Amino acid sequence: MKRFASLCMALCLGGALPACSAPEKVERAGSDPFWRGATVYFLLPDRFHNGDPGNDLAYGRADDADRLRGFHGGDLQGVLDRLNEGYFDRLGVDVLWMSPFYEQIHGATDEGTGRTYAYHGYWPRDWTAVDRNFGSEALLAELVETAHRRGIRVLLDVIVNHIGPVTDKDSPWPSEWNRTESVCDWSGFAGTVSCMLVDNLPDIRTERDEAVALPPQLLEKWQREGRLQQERAELDAFFERTGYPRAPKYYLVKWATDWVREYGVDGFRVDTVKHVEPEVWRALKEEASLALADWKARNPDRKLDDRGFYMVGEVYGYGIAGGRDYDFGDRKVDFFDYGFDSLINFDMAPRVKRENMEPVFSRYSDMLHGGDLDGVGVLNYLTSHDDMNSYDRERKNAWDAALTLMLAPGAAQIYYGDELARPLTDNAAEGDAQLRSPMNWSDLEKGETRALLAHWQKLGQFRRAHPAVGAGVHRKLQDKPYTFARTLDDDERVLVAIGTGTGEKSLSVHGLFTDGTLLKDHYSGTVARVADGAVSFDTAFDLLLLARTSDNH
Repeated sequence: MKRFASLCMALCLGGALPACSAPEKVERAGSDPFWRGATVYFLLPDRFHNGDPGNDLAYGRADDADRLRGFHGGDLQGVLDRLNEGYFDRLGVDVLWMSPFYEQIHGATDEGTGRTYAYHGYWPRDWTAVDRNFGSEALLAELVETAHRRGIRVLLDVIVNHIGPVTDKDSPWPSEWNRTESVCDWSGFAGTVSCMLVDNLPDIRTERDEAVALPPQLLEKWQREGRLQQERAELDAFFERTGYPRAPKYYLVKWATDWVREYGVDGFRVDTVKHVEPEVWRALKEEASLALADWKARNPDRKLDDRGFYMVGEVYGYGIAGGRDYDFGDRKVDFFDYGFDSLINFDMAPRVKRENMEPVFSRYSDMLHGGDLDGVGVLNYLTSHDDMNSYDRERKNAWDAALTLMLAPGAAQIYYGDELARPLTDNAAEGDAQLRSPMNWSDLEKGETRALLAHWQKLGQFRRAHPAVGAGVHRKLQDKPYTFARTLDDDERVLVAIGTGTGEKSLSVHGLFTDGTLLKDHYSGTVARVADGAVSFDTAFDLLLLARTSDNH
């Protein structure tokens, strides 16, 4: 990977800068109200927007995949275009998470659910380069810079567990690097970690501490691209500085954190967490934290602030109701103790199918404030790229889904197209490809789609303007209309009322706001002043999103 010169790293190697050494305790961004209540937008670049039709089929890939299982042309340029148009700003997005953009396998596999290419980004071939179907390193740099300029952070999706399948264009890596002989049977810790997730998805030997040589595939590729000497030198410097053995997991730690050191990536969303020894994640977090600190030291005029590195993990099946531990059956692991600030919450989608908002909101708040998850975070979602049991796949409750997700305690993950009711069912496609249809931009020609998007935008902007929505302590105030408060501190509090009816309505503020306080309803945009412990609005909506206005003195 072409890299900027790093003064901090050079000083570290020379022993002249103790501050660059690995911290004794892993930094935890999960206690930061920003990350606890962030709004994260997750997209697959290939399915979001095609900004450059010239790169639709790189590396000799063909348009011969089964339905929704090939490359559709979306790319980093498409994401950048929407950034520049202000799409994410209007949606109130704090954080942009893209599926992996590094180079994927070139061929297709015909196993499982049909002929499939690595359009999704989870079949890596070279962790040090941007896949040409998605763009270039220069384009990635521009995208991250643009996001930061707009106050939006960027998460890199990291894969350490496996490489991509073997195909007619992608030869097997050496057996010292990965195993191909066993598929997980989920029988305890070993049956989940030391095995392939599925057949022909070679599992990196992350348990190995013995040194291995670089795979010949990478040596040949880097030689052909004229960067072999540079890559070797960087690896030599990394292993000399850290003292790590040249084991597969540490190569991957180095390659993942290089993106942070060069581009200022703000955090990782880590894939297949429970399928890797947890100690690996601690090393990844420590190195990523150093890398971000290095980038910020070199780019003081480009950093957003001094927040530390953030890491959220996909421990498939983990739910907030289980507390901190994930139970393998024969071993429990607290992944928060291994560098994770937050975990994706698989509890929410099935729970809101059977429960109303209030019991979910209260339970989550109790867990996150004074409960087992105090000081860490969860990332809630209702739809995703690989959960076939996502909430409301038929999109019959798109408006209520927005309310539930965007008003729940914790961080919120919007899956691309949630805000446009993008279809999640396609009977002509097999398996999880149904969840990954191209973004339905053309539906914005419909009035009902534009209205739904406006609904999401109002909720997103409310969350972004008021961290108390996601990070504050929840307190129910009354059942009808359903009214609750969120309090982060004395100056940061909000009041939400759902089902108020349209037209004139009056709401007690229950001592949250003093008489004379000017409140803004972020849904209608109107303002009113508190009098005699209550506030009155006349709006066309049956929802109030109330907070002090910036004009209140």
